[in-house]
Amino acid sequence: MRVIAGKARRLLLETPRGMQTRPTQDKIKETLFNILAPKIPGCRFLDLFAGSGGIGIEALSRGAEFACFADNSREAVRCIRKNLEWTGFCEQSAVYGMDYLSALRQMEYDARKFDIVFLDPPYRKNMAADALRFLKTSSLTDAQTIFVVEDALDACETGAQFEAAGYEVFREKSYKSNRHWFLRRK
Repeated sequence: MRVIAGKARRLLLETPRGMQTRPTQDKIKETLFNILAPKIPGCRFLDLFAGSGGIGIEALSRGAEFACFADNSREAVRCIRKNLEWTGFCEQSAVYGMDYLSALRQMEYDARKFDIVFLDPPYRKNMAADALRFLKTSSLTDAQTIFVVEDALDACETGAQFEAAGYEVFREKSYKSNRHWFLRRK
């Protein structure tokens, strides 16, 4: 896995050992960031369920002002920190090594605010829905925040579920085995 554009372009990133994470393929990452391109420069980015941190690091490389990373796995947190050091983005980032709801509460306590929230939880465990419910009323986000949820193409998540939770689906992008939902608060 590598950074595909921006300041850290072509730098290789380490991925956590084992099967706990699914690094986003370069082609999918490129498509995602082409869609988000107008919103990235100067934004505050949250990479929730961050794995290697590749998505948040890509945002920083493309001009995001700041990025937060959260993951419950010690191996993932070690990997994120190593990748941030390697790419030179330590000063523009914060890493939360705890479960996603605890991380969100701590970020709220730390008075963080985000323009883009990327959620890539373990598939089929309803964690995205729980995180979105929390974020709906949280001071971490506002009406302008863009939420991107990655899930399996055959997962049971539907646009109607997101809309019932108070979000508007403004775009959906499907790939061979997964999909991105682009959401805003209603």
